[in-house]
Amino acid sequence: MKQENTPVPSLKKLGSISRKTFKISQGTLIETKQLLPESCIPLVVKPTIAGVNLLEWAASNKELIESLLLKHRALLFRNFNINTTALFNEFVKLTSSGELLEYRDRSSPRHEVGDKIYTSTDYPAEQSIFLHNEGTYWLTWPLKIYFGCLIAAQQGGETPIADCRNIFGRIHPQIREKFIEKKVLYVRNYNDGFGLTWQTVFQTRDKAVVEEYCRRNSIEFEWKTGERLRTRQIRQAVVQHPKTGEFIWFNHATFFHISTLEHTFIDALLAEFKEEDLPNNTYYGDGLPIEPEVLEELRAVYQQETVLFPWQAGDLLMLDNMSIAHGRSPFVGSRKVVVGMADPFTNPNIKISKYS
Repeated sequence: MKQENTPVPSLKKLGSISRKTFKISQGTLIETKQLLPESCIPLVVKPTIAGVNLLEWAASNKELIESLLLKHRALLFRNFNINTTALFNEFVKLTSSGELLEYRDRSSPRHEVGDKIYTSTDYPAEQSIFLHNEGTYWLTWPLKIYFGCLIAAQQGGETPIADCRNIFGRIHPQIREKFIEKKVLYVRNYNDGFGLTWQTVFQTRDKAVVEEYCRRNSIEFEWKTGERLRTRQIRQAVVQHPKTGEFIWFNHATFFHISTLEHTFIDALLAEFKEEDLPNNTYYGDGLPIEPEVLEELRAVYQQETVLFPWQAGDLLMLDNMSIAHGRSPFVGSRKVVVGMADPFTNPNIKISKYS
């Protein structure tokens, strides 16, 4: 299907910072600048003089930060030297409801480095991670997600972002309507020798705990032989933002689909597993396969909306998780980026059709 929208360059590269500057708080302590003239993500928030304490400023300007986030959906706090997990954690708590989410029902390997603060991912440096919003397959997901760069990679290692409101607008209307009607089915297999184990994903070794979690979260489960587990869950493809009512493309349909992996991984997985036994895969909510041309369009749309910029040590990126997708570029050298999730929001459509 052809898209009705006017094509744009495939990737918005970071150039020089836009010249537009305006003061926003406490005289001349803080200024904001857009990275790209045609894009409001991310908006850079910087001190105008040395020694501004971001935590003190944030404590006095919570409403301003909220309004900036709602307007721009992505804020990059730069030159404040947030260089420890403790400082990062304090900023997250100051600028949220204070309720951080535990990373349970995991999709990628990571480990905890603070109180509900985690490494952004433990995937090998040479692997890229496709754009996604955190927790779209959960019933309760974070409205805010934060990334803190404690150590910037020698090369690469960016956290690309994309506005999912624009992604929704770019997708062919027929494709959108089909996903809205059918939703998305996620099928996951654990302990088959590849991917995360169910013990890691659900952070327990007790099958009864897994079963209770699945029942409470509308996930069908099936125990296979040899401590193996298969789950199925149907979730939304599109959501409305709770504060603005905007329609947003919000799912893992592309991220979890096998065709989004690098070709070497696809070949290795298909040589080892039947399709129904793959570690992750996605379908329409009625169980029918998603057409290859649809997946190609979805990947192209994400690419068209991608914004890429290099990390600097001490950077802190605050995202409206429902509006802005994120990923990771491969990198060389040491890299340490931590993540925190806050302000839980429960899917208002909790009556999800069962897979049959």
